[in-house]
Order: sequence, then structure tokens, then C-alpha cells
Amino acid sequence: MQDPTRSFSIHEDQEAEVRSILTAVYDALKQKGYNPINQIVGYILSEDPTYITTYNNARSLIRRIDRDELLQILVRSYLND
Repeated sequence: MQDPTRSFSIHEDQEAEVRSILTAVYDALKQKGYNPINQIVGYILSEDPTYITTYNNARSLIRRIDRDELLQILVRSYLND
């Protein structure tokens, strides 16, 4: 007997990766004593990477996410909850 075909959504995978990256960035900012929400919002509005600490590779991580994609995911998440 074969296993049923498993379906997956690239959209869901992308959101999970963004959530993971955003969580890691949030944690790094918090550990360094910054207000993570203010710093992430500053980054999103300006796309200036200096809002994000280099601690734990957070700056490099957040730059992997397209800013427009990040905003879409955040708005979608907010409206779906």
C-alpha cells in the first residue's frame, strides 16, 4: 500500500522561514538590550540594516527576506488572527 501523496505549500514554507528568521532577529536584539519591535520597524521602514545588530548573525539573516514579502506576511498574519 502506498502512502498518500503529501501536498505542501511553498507559501507556507516561506512564511515558516520568515517567522524563524524574524524570531531569531528578535531574540538577538532583545539579548543585546535593544527594543526589538522598534528596531525591526525601523529596519522595515528605512531598509537601513544598521537597525539590526550583527549579534548572532541577525543582520545577515534579516537581509535574506525581501522587505515587501516581509510586509505582506506580517499584514496577512495580523489580519488572519
